[in-house]
Amino acid sequence: MTTITMTKRGSITLPPDVRKHLGLDRMNHPLLIVEERDGGVFLQPATAIPVRDIPENMVRDWIKADEEEMDALRKNRAS
Repeated sequence: MTTITMTKRGSITLPPDVRKHLGLDRMNHPLLIVEERDGGVFLQPATAIPVRDIPENMVRDWIKADEEEMDALRKNRAS
């Protein structure tokens, strides 16, 4: 566990050992997903790729899964 400071604008600096452990030190422009969880903040390495490089079947699978999830939510609300 490490304590770090945050600037007035919300910037933080991750310690070098954390950046190295997560592989962020090897990336030119590292990205992090920031998520609020149980009153805290969770940071997770992320990757961005152009949409045109995502295979069509993968996009169709994502859409199908989203539609199934929405159907399940609607059914739960109706009951």
